[in-house]
Amino acid sequence: MYKKVSTNLNFVEREKEVGKFWKDNDIFKKSMENRKEGETYTFYDGPPTANGKPHIGHVLTRVIKDMIPRYRTMKGYMVPRKAGWDTHGLPVELEVEKLLGLDGKEQIEEYGLDPFIKKCKESVWKYKGMWEDFSGTVGFWADMDNPYVTYDDNFIESEWWALKQIWDKKLLYKGFKIVPYCPRCGTPLSSHEVAQGYKAVKERSAVVRFKVVGEDAYFLAWTTTPWTLPSNVALCVNPDETYCKVKAADGYVYYMAEALLDKVLGGLAEKKGVEGKDYEVLETYKGKDLEYKEYEPLYKCAGDAAKKQNKKAHFVTCDTYVTMSDGTGIVHIAPAFGEDDAKVGRNYDLPFVQFVDGKGDLTEETPYAGLFVKKADPEVLKDLDAEGKLFDAPKFEHDYPFCWRCDTPLIYYARESWFIKMTAVKDDLVRNNNTVNWIPESIGKGRFGDWLENIQDWGVSRNRYWGTPLNIWECECGCQHAIGSRDELEKMSGNPKAQTVELHRPYIDEITIKCPKCGKDMHRVPEVIDCWFDSGAMPFAQHHYPFENKDLFEQQFPAQFISEAVDQTRGWFYSLMAESTLLFNKAPYENVIVLGHVQDENGQKMSKSKGNAVDPFDALQTHGADAIRWYFYTNSAPWLPNRFHDKAVTEGQRKFMGTLWNTYAFYVLYANIDEFNPMNYTLDYDKLSVMDKWLLSKLNSTVKAVDDNLDKYRIPEAARALDEFVDEMSNWYVRRSRERFWAKGMEQDKINAYMTLYTALVTICKAAAPMIPFMTEDIYQNLVRSIDKDAKESIHLCDFPVVNEKHIDKKLEEDMEDLLEVVVMGRACRNASNIKNRQPIGKMYVKADFNLSEFYTDIIADELNVKNVEFTDDVRAFSSYSFKPQLKTVGPKFGKQLGEIRQALSALDGNAAMDEVNANGSLKLDLPSGEVVLEKDDLLIDIAQTEGYVSQSDNKITVVLDTNLTPELLEEGFVREIISKIQTMRKEAGFEVMDKITIYAKGNDKVADIMTKNKDGIISEVMATDLVIGSVEGYEKEWNINGEDVVMGVKKN
Repeated sequence: MYKKVSTNLNFVEREKEVGKFWKDNDIFKKSMENRKEGETYTFYDGPPTANGKPHIGHVLTRVIKDMIPRYRTMKGYMVPRKAGWDTHGLPVELEVEKLLGLDGKEQIEEYGLDPFIKKCKESVWKYKGMWEDFSGTVGFWADMDNPYVTYDDNFIESEWWALKQIWDKKLLYKGFKIVPYCPRCGTPLSSHEVAQGYKAVKERSAVVRFKVVGEDAYFLAWTTTPWTLPSNVALCVNPDETYCKVKAADGYVYYMAEALLDKVLGGLAEKKGVEGKDYEVLETYKGKDLEYKEYEPLYKCAGDAAKKQNKKAHFVTCDTYVTMSDGTGIVHIAPAFGEDDAKVGRNYDLPFVQFVDGKGDLTEETPYAGLFVKKADPEVLKDLDAEGKLFDAPKFEHDYPFCWRCDTPLIYYARESWFIKMTAVKDDLVRNNNTVNWIPESIGKGRFGDWLENIQDWGVSRNRYWGTPLNIWECECGCQHAIGSRDELEKMSGNPKAQTVELHRPYIDEITIKCPKCGKDMHRVPEVIDCWFDSGAMPFAQHHYPFENKDLFEQQFPAQFISEAVDQTRGWFYSLMAESTLLFNKAPYENVIVLGHVQDENGQKMSKSKGNAVDPFDALQTHGADAIRWYFYTNSAPWLPNRFHDKAVTEGQRKFMGTLWNTYAFYVLYANIDEFNPMNYTLDYDKLSVMDKWLLSKLNSTVKAVDDNLDKYRIPEAARALDEFVDEMSNWYVRRSRERFWAKGMEQDKINAYMTLYTALVTICKAAAPMIPFMTEDIYQNLVRSIDKDAKESIHLCDFPVVNEKHIDKKLEEDMEDLLEVVVMGRACRNASNIKNRQPIGKMYVKADFNLSEFYTDIIADELNVKNVEFTDDVRAFSSYSFKPQLKTVGPKFGKQLGEIRQALSALDGNAAMDEVNANGSLKLDLPSGEVVLEKDDLLIDIAQTEGYVSQSDNKITVVLDTNLTPELLEEGFVREIISKIQTMRKEAGFEVMDKITIYAKGNDKVADIMTKNKDGIISEVMATDLVIGSVEGYEKEWNINGEDVVMGVKKN
């Protein structure tokens, strides 16, 4: 029969056995083969980098990305699940630099590109084995034997095809632009990369005096980047704002914005220790009036550079980008270091001055040669202060971008870069995004939608080494050409090596092509591309499209489902959408589940430095994969932050998985005792009891809810439906049906109980299999495969359960729900009266807006240990109500009427008033000053119980317990306590369920009389053959039962 089931809830070892079973029997492969004729449901797996270790957040992404494909596979779909590896980019280079002891691009080039690239290729697989073990442990099924790899030549050739398409559409261009630039990595970053690296920093800004030519006056200008001041060539004001010339309390005459005078000069007189006003307005101007007004260069180097370029500089310009929210209303202009500055520079033909090199150091023209820009800030401030040019250097806090790869502060820097003109396809991006089902919708419409509405051109080139080479060849005559394939490269180069050369630097750089204009050699540009372009190309590049697998790509595009963390709105979600729009003008995915970040139990971001990071391997070894999976499905909506901690995981495991496992163990225990084999019976619905029909109705309603919610990607709702059913199956159906399983022989009622529970267990395991794949497999192998050799080899090769609509009886479910509400209220009454559950009570009264048949009232009576349950329309005789005003709400609402309200409430018929509140949710009072209506929240309601009765009420139900206990009831309660203690002793003594025992007892005359009188009932309940009064043998224990001392013993026959 069935394998014996341990009630130990440590599932880790069991999961290892299940994982081995899957691997040994190729279950994942079979699950794909079994559905090869099914409709395709495409899932794209965002490629992780294998040169970094998995963290706890990867467990969340893995379990969501595994569960939906499992569900769809069980629904009959063919779900391709090709794993992928993101292998290019700066993280790999930085890792190799560290390994080789190199620092920066110069040392890399001295070391040699060929060996450096080879080291990069080795490095990307550093943690591949760890990732594969991690994926297996967590139950993530994907084809890892044939993954797509972004450094593969075929993948790169497909990217070249894509870039040529973009080039042919005139959307790929070379531009001299201000770009976010990492001086450590020596390369620009794209806008979506910058968005991932902001930090709040405190720095010093500078309010600087610029001497007006021909006047004893100064322009006051503000900057947050003092290191850019040596490159200053102009000032800028808002042409439409009002500016003032003022005499300030520090003795200087300043030009600045009127709106900011008090903010900048307020308190100046007190600070300087002088009498009088902070400032006196001498003249006012519109910003436009100040245009072209000249000032002296702040630094000689900038003046020299302007003369060298023969361009006018150091005068006031106008632009509406200047705001009145901060600073002085005048900003300094350095066109090499800001997009707004560059625009002003173009408009006024200002000289281009860039006194910062590619390493982020100031150049020799300045007094700060060799200093990194951020280290130059304090030196600039010190010098300006010494020269009397620094008005103030206030500290300020702002969000500043750092390199998301190496954590170096970025600078905005004018460089030649290659860009994809995303602004030209903005309307297409927005339209395509509107076709996507974002979960939650707010991310797609808000965070991601807003990003697309404000899209910038994609700075796609990187001045690095390990990446997809940009496929542009240039000639000294100015001709440029995009190569789209190896065939084209061979044709234009006349070099057969084009078909076999590795498509990486430095190898590809050796291939030259003939210029179609002048016939000279064209050389590939030195840049590689943004590695986000690699990941965004995976839908087509994984298939080597369009060179191969055209039908396969079209079959699997777009994806029906993807899922990653919320930060991918600036990463993979965007690169996929951008490339798909550029190439195919359609969304690359139909449904997206956005995932929140995993935090510690206090809601803090996890980090090694804080010591609050959770090692995913430790967590999986402690709890097992299913427990963590279940926690992530149920803890919160997927897009909200998840607070991960052991206690929460353990609680979820105990409540759901533990309950399901123990119910399964219960079934196996008794089925083995009775040698019950469900293969020998059928489930005859017409012969079932009401409880059986209720469980089958709940089962089918649950399967329906799970199916509907998973179909709509509502994961917590599906999990909650499973959780609720398992709780009711165990704590209601099994508990109410235990005696049916204990009955002797194999009567029809017992068969019905077994078949109902068996059906429920197998069906609910199939419905839960996508979520907790290990435990459901373990149960399935024992419950199904052990007795049915024709059954599917794995639960994951089964179909998702089909709902039997005929078994759904909503009236039955509603009646049972009403019954359970009465039981909950009854238990609350027992708790309030301090009467133990094993003590029978004579009578219970129920007032409700529903009535239940005798079948249900018998269950209520048995469940609450009450002799008689009576439904009644009036329970006023058992309690009375009195009312007072809730002062914190009534006072503000009614003020002077409060005294009248108090008086009226004290004179009410409490029961009649309570009826009105229950019916309407409010209470109407006729006062001398007029009518008032008090809401339920305006009332303090006190319930006075009639002596000998305890009641509990909500809006729908009132339950009253008669707590007057007769001697007969007390004796019955005493017997029930004795039985309970004997059952406890059986367990403590280590007896098996079916072991027959003899009971021994020794106590006072009262105890002896009660036990003798009830001997037959006690023996029957505890699987005993005899009860011996007066002596004790076997395992013995002293008890105090309801105030009476007794010693009992139990001995196996």
